Amino acid sequence: MHSLKILAVAIAAAAAPLAYGQAQSPSGSAIVGTAPGKGLAMQHVKATATVEATDPAKRTVTLKNARGEVRTITAGPEVRNFDQIKVGDSVTIEYVEGLALELKKDGKAVLGRSEVKSLERADPGKKPGGMATREITAVADVVNVDTKKSTVTVKNKEGETFDLNIRDPEQLKLIKKGDQIQATYTEAVAVSLKPAPAAAPKKK
Repeated sequence: MHSLKILAVAIAAAAAPLAYGQAQSPSGSAIVGTAPGKGLAMQHVKATATVEATDPAKRTVTLKNARGEVRTITAGPEVRNFDQIKVGDSVTIEYVEGLALELKKDGKAVLGRSEVKSLERADPGKKPGGMATREITAVADVVNVDTKKSTVTVKNKEGETFDLNIRDPEQLKLIKKGDQIQATYTEAVAVSLKPAPAAAPKKK
């Protein structure tokens, strides 16, 4: 999460812990799917909070979620347009995380790990907001298959070994020593601010 710089994406540092606190709300969802030699797990969380206070001198923002929980965070210099954050503004954060596994037969792929990141921020003068994404792809060799324990041992480029639990016996049957497993981990965070509703005019 550090390399994704979520803390620098339009006060995501405040919204993210509030989102995790609401992970069991109806706005959260999860997807799990399998196919021969493939598996996918993904979760999506969406949460909102309201700006309770700001301190431009300290660049802090105090947020309150729907359950009344209050958090104060510091927005780093990467967060543009801090002066556009006002009391009463609504902060919405969406977080998506996924892991895909794919079996590669006969071990011909190149071992290693690659990472791709992106960071988009609000234009100058606009409400703070933005999106950050990260995708990590790693390929490891299958060095052992234990059908009794339902585990597969893989070795990465550095020679480190890890045991993977394979719950589906049909998937386990497909994996042999000498094969490879490619894992792709993705995550994305999107943050947006909406201005507070305009106050109703006072009756004369």
